[in-house]
Amino acid sequence: MKALTFSSFGNSDVLEYIEVPNPKLKTDEILVEMKAIGLNYADVYRRKGNYHLKGTPPFIAGYEGAGIVVNTNNHPEYKIGDRVAFADVPFANAELVAVNINHVLPLPEAISFETAASILLQGLTAHYLATDSHKTAKGETVLIHAVAGGVGQFLTQISKSLGANVIGLTSSPDKAKVAIEQGADHVFLYNEDWKSDIFKVIPNGVDVVYDSIGSTLTDSFEVTKECGQVVFFGMAGGDPEPVDPRMLMDTSKTLTGGDLWSYLNSKKERIKRANQLFTWIIEGKITLSEPTSFKLSEGKLAHDYLESRKSTGKIILIP
Repeated sequence: MKALTFSSFGNSDVLEYIEVPNPKLKTDEILVEMKAIGLNYADVYRRKGNYHLKGTPPFIAGYEGAGIVVNTNNHPEYKIGDRVAFADVPFANAELVAVNINHVLPLPEAISFETAASILLQGLTAHYLATDSHKTAKGETVLIHAVAGGVGQFLTQISKSLGANVIGLTSSPDKAKVAIEQGADHVFLYNEDWKSDIFKVIPNGVDVVYDSIGSTLTDSFEVTKECGQVVFFGMAGGDPEPVDPRMLMDTSKTLTGGDLWSYLNSKKERIKRANQLFTWIIEGKITLSEPTSFKLSEGKLAHDYLESRKSTGKIILIP
């Protein structure tokens, strides 16, 4: 099979589209022929050597995608041609992927391969943030950092569908426009006095802040109301400053950590959460902007485009 690989760490020049051996199935795996693969920043971090990788070169990145079953490996619950997807299976940047049966997500006919590859990781992240880390209630005001990013767009739509008001933060007027189109009520820019702008909208502060930037954590607490909550789930802008427990006590505020893998902890949970996402899409509660597609063989171009930060929607790879 062909796969997008790298044998040394570095910029996108290290990527090679080459012939590699087909996966050897373990007893608890089925074989999936990929139709669409999601590209994520984690793939860039793997290529650069920021993440620990198992095995030996050539390495294959990718964790998210959709396709059809081509070998059931004697698992009777699957048949050849079944449409499936996954959010957390390694070596996805290839024509064929060995998928553990506990990670297989049945794909409804109404959800395309491209849609599944566009929404699973980011959509499942937004899902747990709005329903587990913080149980969003009607009438609340939520603040979403990086609101025009993939998670930010889905989190905006889910929060609105649950009855919340949404304030977003982003880096440019063009991205602010995208966030408004996704349903955000107000969007402010990082290079302006966004904290003052938020207090003009909601003088007592917001109910919850979703902070994926990290370096903004202190600012996030400043715009959170008493008894409010900050959910910290990413460090795109660098490590946060230490949080003073005395401040939490004096203001009755809560800091909550968030990581998707804490929630995708069983086959039942994966399917339940994915089905909720698929249902919201089918019902029109979540709409997706058209993904930007590259051939898997054009992986270098896709990585360059992702790192340029010009994209606002999902980037997918098509084998």
